[in-house]
Amino acid sequence: MLIIQCISVQQTLLKEIEESRTWIDREKEETTYKRDLQKRIELINWVLENMKNPDIQPCPLIESKMNEIIDKINQTDSILKADKLHSELRILDWILYQVCINEK
Repeated sequence: MLIIQCISVQQTLLKEIEESRTWIDREKEETTYKRDLQKRIELINWVLENMKNPDIQPCPLIESKMNEIIDKINQTDSILKADKLHSELRILDWILYQVCINEK
């Protein structure tokens, strides 16, 4: 059952990468939306890569990364930098939900 769930999660994440790439290709200008899509692909690939290692538990790893971002947000005085970090946090929150929904 766990292997089936893992494959399903990976398929969901890979499909999200594919859809994000499609939208990046349609976006001609450098926009916040395009930047967020690129970050989404980067973070999903990071999670998928870590999921290959059986010694790494993805949920605590993602939560740790989210906590690091929250710390950075709390330390920044730049609205622009904080906005990018908030976007990254939202993406990780979505990934965490996809990967860890069945663990709790």
